[in-house]
Amino acid sequence: MDFDALKYYSCWLQEFFIDQGMHLGLAAALGTFINLLVVILVVTVLDIIVRKVIVQAFKAFSVKTATTFDDYLVKSNFPRYIAHFVPLAIVWEIAPILFIEYPIITKIIFVGANIYLVILCILVFRSLLRTTRNYLQGKPDYYDKPLESYIQVLMIFAWGVGVFFIINLLTGYSITSLATLGAASAIVLLIFKDTILGFVASIQVSVNDIVRIGDWITFSKYGADGYVTEINLATVRVQNFDNTYTTIPTYSLIADSFQNWRGMQESKGRRIKRAIFIKQSSIKFLTPEELEDLKKIQLIAPYIDHRQKDVNHYNKQVEADKSLLINGKNQTNLGVFRKYADAMLHENPAINKDLFLMVRHLAPTDKGIPIEIFCFSYDKNWENYEHIQADIFDHLLAAVPYFGLEIFELPTGKDIVNISTK
Repeated sequence: MDFDALKYYSCWLQEFFIDQGMHLGLAAALGTFINLLVVILVVTVLDIIVRKVIVQAFKAFSVKTATTFDDYLVKSNFPRYIAHFVPLAIVWEIAPILFIEYPIITKIIFVGANIYLVILCILVFRSLLRTTRNYLQGKPDYYDKPLESYIQVLMIFAWGVGVFFIINLLTGYSITSLATLGAASAIVLLIFKDTILGFVASIQVSVNDIVRIGDWITFSKYGADGYVTEINLATVRVQNFDNTYTTIPTYSLIADSFQNWRGMQESKGRRIKRAIFIKQSSIKFLTPEELEDLKKIQLIAPYIDHRQKDVNHYNKQVEADKSLLINGKNQTNLGVFRKYADAMLHENPAINKDLFLMVRHLAPTDKGIPIEIFCFSYDKNWENYEHIQADIFDHLLAAVPYFGLEIFELPTGKDIVNISTK
C-alpha cells in the first residue's frame, strides 16, 4: 500500500478547505470527518464483497470435497467471520493516517479495533467448536455423547479470557498477578457454581454411560417421563410422551435416583408384571364332575388328566376317605386356573419364551388373592406392548368364571342399594 499517496489524499480535503478561507482547525475536523465517512463506506462495501467471495469460495470447495466438515463450517458462519478480518486490517493500517491530527482518536480506534479483534477471535473459535460438534454428532460413536456440555465449558473459558483481555485493553490493568488470578478464581467459583457442577456431572454421565441422547428415562422428582433430546452443561432436556418438555439439572443425574429404560430397549423383551385379584370365598376343591367339565378346555385337558392320575395314585396309597373332598390330595379351581394362565402364555406368539415366564399367586390381601402374570413380550414398542398386555388380561378376566372363580371388586353404590332392598 502506498502510504505517501494515501496520506496525500487524506490531507487533500483539509488543504482544499483552507484554500477556501476556512479556519485551520475547522478545516482539519471537517476533512477528517468526510474522510471517515468515505472510509466507513469503503470498508462496509469491501466487507460485503469479501464476505460474499469467501463464503461462495467455501461453498464451492465444500461441494467438491468428500468430508462434511467443511459443510458444517459454512453452516456455522466460519467463512463470514473470517471475512471480517480483511476490513479490520484495513482500518488498522489507515487509522493513523486519517487521524494524524488527532492522536487521541487514533488511540481510541486502536483500542476499539483490538476489542473487536478479541470478539472476532472468540466468534471464530465458537464457530469451530459448533462445526466440530455437528460433525461428530453425525458419527455413530459420538451421536449420544453430551458434546454440548464440553462446547459450553470451552466457550465459557474463551469468553473469560476474552473479558480479561478487554479489561486489560480498556484499563491497562494487569491480570497476571497471583492475587488477581486468585480473586478472579473465587469470583468464577461463586458465579459459575452450577456450571462447574454441571460440567463435572456431564463428564461422569458420559464416562459412566449413565444417560445418552435418545434414552427413555423416568425422573419422578422433576415429572420427566420421555426421551432425552439434549444434554448440555446445565440441563438435560426430556421430551415427555405428551410432547411437553422437562428440563433437569445435569448434576441431578448423579445426585438423585431415576429410571433409565435403555436396558429394556436393548434386551430381547419388555416385562409384563400385573396381577388379577381373586375373591377368596370363590376358591374351592374341584369335584370329579367339575373336573370333567374343565377337561373341555383344550389348553388344560392334558394337565388335568396327568395331575388327576397323580392325585388318585397318592390318595390310594394313603387310603384317603374321599367322602370328604378335603381328605388326601385334591385339585382346586384356583390351581387349575393358574395352570390355564401359564399354558395360555406359552401358546401366545407375542410372548418371548426364552425369557422368564411365570404365573404365581402372592400373599392374600384384603382385596383378595393376587394372581400375578410375569413374562416378557417380544415387541417393546409402547403402544404394541400395551395391546399385548391388554389382550392377555382381557382373556383371563373373561375366563375366570369358567373356573367358578370371582374377581374381587369393591362394592359400588348400586351393589349397596341392592343389598338394602333385599
